[in-house]
Amino acid sequence: FASAVAREMKTSAIMAIIISLLAIVAYIWVRFQKITFGLAAVVALVHDVLIVLGLMALASYLSGNPLGDALLLNDFRINLPMVAAFLTVVGYSLNDTIVVFDRIREVRGKNPGLTDEIVNTSLNQTLSRTLLTSLTTFFVVIILYAFGGEGIHGFAFCLTLGVIVGTYSSIYVASPVLIWLMNRDATTA
Repeated sequence: FASAVAREMKTSAIMAIIISLLAIVAYIWVRFQKITFGLAAVVALVHDVLIVLGLMALASYLSGNPLGDALLLNDFRINLPMVAAFLTVVGYSLNDTIVVFDRIREVRGKNPGLTDEIVNTSLNQTLSRTLLTSLTTFFVVIILYAFGGEGIHGFAFCLTLGVIVGTYSSIYVASPVLIWLMNRDATTA
């Protein structure tokens, strides 16, 4: 492609990402009646994509040496299947975050504040579901990574990383950001 076409595509992709993140915030805002839930979810999604992208770069760097060969690492390039994998990671992580946030909302009830105890109770109630879902998905993508063939190798590797990162971000990134935002709103009001 010509550089003008590539630049136009990059601009369109960035605009699409911004619009989709705003749509996610709006959807979660409507669903949970507070914008802080949407902002916390988007922080977790951005975290997931950046961490997986960084790990993909690290995997490309390690490819070709004995450790990289043992882990079946390739010089991964961002292509259409990789973009699909990143979108799948976003969807997976968003779904898991919404499940956690839904339980936080149920446990919180009519309480105007959000405490660490409410979040811990909610996380403990959803932890077994989160781990079972994550482990099941993780085993499938590991099998795809090891035995899926060259065409799906990068996609499966990205999903393997995404399942791990998405699971911990729902618990250790989205929930603390939600507590911080909710308590920040309470102190400024």
